[in-house]
Amino acid sequence: MSESSLVLDEVASRDLGKIIEVSTLRWSEQPNLLWVLVRTSTGAVGLGETYYVPSAVEGVIHDLAVPLLLDRPAGAIRQAWNTLFSCANFFGYAGAEMRAISAIDIALWDAFGRATGLPLYQLLGGACRDDIAVYNTCVNAGPHRDWDLALEDPAELAGQLHALGYLGMKVWPWDRFAPQIEARGSTGPAGWTAMGPSGSYLAPRDLATGLAMLESARGAVGDGLELIVEGHSRWDLNMAIRIARAVEPLDVLWMEDICQPDSPEDLSRLVRETKVPQAVSERLISRFPFRDVLARQAAHVVLVDVAWTGGLSEARRIAELAETYHLPFTPHDCTGPVTALANLHLARAMPNCLAVEVVRGFLEGFYRDVLDFSFDVRAGRLALPPGPGLGASLLPDFAERTGVTVRTSS
Repeated sequence: MSESSLVLDEVASRDLGKIIEVSTLRWSEQPNLLWVLVRTSTGAVGLGETYYVPSAVEGVIHDLAVPLLLDRPAGAIRQAWNTLFSCANFFGYAGAEMRAISAIDIALWDAFGRATGLPLYQLLGGACRDDIAVYNTCVNAGPHRDWDLALEDPAELAGQLHALGYLGMKVWPWDRFAPQIEARGSTGPAGWTAMGPSGSYLAPRDLATGLAMLESARGAVGDGLELIVEGHSRWDLNMAIRIARAVEPLDVLWMEDICQPDSPEDLSRLVRETKVPQAVSERLISRFPFRDVLARQAAHVVLVDVAWTGGLSEARRIAELAETYHLPFTPHDCTGPVTALANLHLARAMPNCLAVEVVRGFLEGFYRDVLDFSFDVRAGRLALPPGPGLGASLLPDFAERTGVTVRTSS
C-alpha cells in the first residue's frame, strides 16, 4: 500500500466531530458575494463561498440546509451533498439551492482539511503539479482597467499580459453588438454588465470590429499569448456559427458560451460546423447536463464553476467525467477569492486541468481585503498557500468590519 493511501486511510478513520454551527457573511462592498463558515464540535471552522443573489442563497442555507446538517458528522461530505441535493432537487435545484450546496460543500472540505492538517489537494488525491497556469479575464477591476484597454488598445493589453507570462487573455468582442438591457446597479464586473436576449443578427461591419480586437492582440504578441473568446450566451446558433467561422484563422484556444448551453444538440452542431474548440460551460449545474454534452461530442473543453455547480465534490466528479472522454477541464472564476483557492486545489489534484481563470484586478484588489493570503502570479502561474484545508481564512476583523452582516444558525 502506498504512503498516500496509508495517510488517507488514517484520515478517514478519525472522528472529525459534528456540525454545530453555520454562519453566512455578506459585505456591502461586494454585494454579489456570500461567504459561509461551518463550525464543528472539534473546533474546526471551514470557509465556503458563492456568488449571485446572496440573499436568496442565505435563505436556502439557513431555512433548508442547516436543519439537515446540524449534529451530522462533519466528515461525511458526500452524505451531506447527497442529502442537500435530494431535497433541493424536489423543487428544482439549479439556482440558489445549488449555490448554497456549493458554498457548504467547499466549507466542509476546508473544515476536513483543517481538522486533519492536510491541504485540500492532498485530500482530493494528491498533487499532479506544483503550480497552475492561469489566464486573465479582461474586466475593469482593482488597479487594472483591462476591459477599457481591450477596447482602446488590445495590442497594449496583450503585450502587458504576455510580459507577465499569462497563458492567455479572455475577451468578449461581440457582446456590445448584442441586444442590451442595462440593469440598475452592479450585476457583475465592469465590461459585462449589459445583458439581454440572444441576438439573431450580427452585421458584417460589427463582426469585423470585434474581430479586429483579436487580430490586434495576435499581431502584437504572435503565438506568445493564447486568445480566448467569451460569448456570454449572447447569440443564437446561426450567429454563433458566423462568429466561429470568422475566428477560425486566429487559432484561438477556445470559444465559450457563444450561444446558450442548454441544448446539447445545438452545441453539437456548432462543433460539427466550425473548427474553433468550444468550451462548455460555467452555466451547467451538476454533472448531469455535462454528461449529455459529452455524450453528444458537443464540447472540446469542460468549463466548470466550483461555486455554482455543486462545490468541490461535484466539480471533481465533472473533471473526472471529462477525463473519461480524454478532454481537459478548466475552472471558471470571475467571482471571489475562496472560489479562486478552491479552483487551485482542484487544478493541482486533477491531471486534466488545462488552466485556471483569474482576474488580475481582483487578485491585486479586493481579494486582499478579504483573505489573509495574497495571490501572487509569477511567470503566469499561481502556487497555493502551504496551510491545511484551503490554506487561507477570512481576515481576523472581517466579521466586525463596517458593511459586513453575519447570520448564524446553531
